[in-house]
Parts: sequence; structure tokens; C-alpha cells
Amino acid sequence: MPNSSLLIEVEHLAELRAQIRAWRASGERIAFVPTMGNLHTGHLSLVREAQTRADRVVVSIFVNPLQFGPHEDLDAYPRTLDADRRQLAATGCALLFTPSVDEIYPRGQDAQTRVEVPGLSDILCGASRPGHFVGVATVVCKLLNMVQPDVALFGEKDFQQLLVIRRLVEDLAFPVEIVAVPTVREPDGLAMSSRNNYLTPEERALAPTLYQVLRATAEKIGAGEAIARAEQAGLEALAAAGLRPDYLSVRRAEDLAPAGPEDRALIILAAAYLGRARLIDNVRLNLDPR
Repeated sequence: MPNSSLLIEVEHLAELRAQIRAWRASGERIAFVPTMGNLHTGHLSLVREAQTRADRVVVSIFVNPLQFGPHEDLDAYPRTLDADRRQLAATGCALLFTPSVDEIYPRGQDAQTRVEVPGLSDILCGASRPGHFVGVATVVCKLLNMVQPDVALFGEKDFQQLLVIRRLVEDLAFPVEIVAVPTVREPDGLAMSSRNNYLTPEERALAPTLYQVLRATAEKIGAGEAIARAEQAGLEALAAAGLRPDYLSVRRAEDLAPAGPEDRALIILAAAYLGRARLIDNVRLNLDPR
């Protein structure tokens, strides 16, 4: 296990850039994993994958207020910096960047230049959380410019977010490789998420239903059932189990356009409320060529 004393922690951009410059001067390759903290095994899988792709791994912890709506859980979002720091030190992370809100938005959020990715930002989770992906795109742009990594890693659980980030990196010509890392799940199939902490024991027992319904929907479509019918059956199954579905939708994996009859590479995405938690998940479905 790496020595925990090797973890460098900085709060300010000047300190961050000075350390990155020193590593660059030595010819070292930099990987970056942006997070909002409250780290779990899913986050750590990103860090471990990052270690295979670079000489130094930088992790940021920043609970981004710009991506939270006025009635969402910004104040309640779990913050566990001491535990996060210990976990990152144990994984061999080289640098932890923990900026304040003022460091990220020095002129205040209202005066902040914002980044929008048209077409991908206002559907699915974006329709339910207006402005969310503008907040995500804006902070990711800032963090990528601050760290200037060779590679940045994101989890596939947040698949819509992943595509938003891929698109903005392409459109704005960031010289960074975006790597997607598979979803990490609990033994019962529940996708790992910091918001799972909101679940009561009874809700936690119900939560894997989301993944089960997604898999069942994929099986139905793979067996030839019409997409619209399979979607409706999935929504009904979620509601019958005691979840409050937000959406369940079959999309083209490359760009989240509605799936057509000729599309073969699909992704089925869903969001559902369970108590205080809003759960999201997805499964891929690759149909046989016709």
C-alpha cells in the first residue's frame, strides 16, 4: 500500500499549477478524477484506473453549487473530507485539490461565464433538473483548465453526464482524453452512489429494483418487444415496486437520440425517486445486426 505521506493537498489554483508544472518538467503524465467527495468504491475504481494511465493522479473534491437546483440537496450533500483523504492516500493518489466556492467562482455564481452543451443538456435528467448540466459543464471546463491533465476519468453510471463532457471536450478542443469507467455495483446490483446514504434500510432493500427493471427491459427488447411497450412496462414495474419513476427511456448510445428501429447500439436509462434519494442507472443493449 502506498505511503499516505505522499498525498499532497492544495486548496488554491496557484499551488495546484505549481505542482503540475513541476511534474510536467519531469516529463510525467497527469490523470484527473473530478469528484464531489463522499468517496466510495466506485470513485476509487476511477482512481485505480487512472493510475494505469498516468504517472500522477490528481483528484478534486468540490461540491459544485452551480449544478444544484434551488430545492435540491446542496446543503445536505454528504461531506466526508477526512475519510476521503485517508482513502485517497491509501490508493496512492498524488494530489488532492479541495478548492472553495470562492476559488472556483471568484466573481460569484451569478457572474460566472457558463458552458452549455445543446441537445444533450435538456433531456432526461436535464429535463427534470433544469440547469443541472450547465452547472456540470461549467465546472468541468474550469477544472480541466485548472489541472490540464492528459486524461480525465468519469463513471458510466452518470452516462448522460459522460456524453455532455465528451461533447464539450470535443467542441472546445480541450487536449485531454476522456475515459469512461464501468459502473461499480453493490452485490445486489445497486449502482454505487453517494446519495445511497439517504436510503433507509427499507428503501435500501428496494433500491436494486431499478437495475433489475432495466435488465428486464433490455431482455424484452432483445427478444423483439417494441421499445415503447417495453418502456411502459418498465415504468409500471418501478411504480409497482414502490419507487416513483422519473423516466425510463431507450436511447441511441452514441448521442442519446431516441432509439429508432435501425439502431443497434442502445442504452436504457432510468431515474426514480425513493424516499429522499433520486437514483439513476443504465444498461447497454447491443442488438444483433439485421
